[in-house]
Amino acid sequence: MTTRRVENMAGGEGHVIIKEILDEKALNGKCGLYAEVTLEHGCSLGYHEHHNESETYYILSGEGEYNDNGNLRPVKAGDVTFTPDGCGHGLRNTGLEDLVFMALIIFD
Repeated sequence: MTTRRVENMAGGEGHVIIKEILDEKALNGKCGLYAEVTLEHGCSLGYHEHHNESETYYILSGEGEYNDNGNLRPVKAGDVTFTPDGCGHGLRNTGLEDLVFMALIIFD
């Protein structure tokens, strides 16, 4: 597994830690990403749109504010979000603990 730290991802604040569960070869051209993602306190993943793909988040721990195509809503452990092709989303850690989630990008 490869772990990388990305600063200001999609225009977000702070950094995002991405632990890739499967590499490009294992994804076999069917998915763009399958990873555990961590947003530490005060960090966010900026709003971005998906084209020719969808993305699902499964929140493992922590709490945050999810931007669902312009509609803000709280998320916590056990919640699932889905962003279809042509829509956008973003996520901000609003808690004191790390916000950890699984991210899956599937190509259409």
